[in-house]
Amino acid sequence: MSIIWTIIIGFIAGVIAKFIMPGRNEPSGFILTTILGIVGAFVATYLGQAIGWYRADEGAGLIGAVVGAIIVLFIYGMIAGRSRSSNTY
Repeated sequence: MSIIWTIIIGFIAGVIAKFIMPGRNEPSGFILTTILGIVGAFVATYLGQAIGWYRADEGAGLIGAVVGAIIVLFIYGMIAGRSRSSNTY
């Protein structure tokens, strides 16, 4: 059940993160934004457990998942921006 909860929180976090951090290099598709939000929720859960903020059976909350999603969107924007700028002639 915790994985399903992380996916639901990640979905919501991805949508919130997209509203907080809009931009050209970020994904514009709803599905890709949702997937990056879910990845952000898993990243926040893993980092929170590694740092000691969450127990081993606890997942990240909504705020942690939004922060994780913003981090993933930022990294994605840097990678996508770099590949787009190197492909223009």
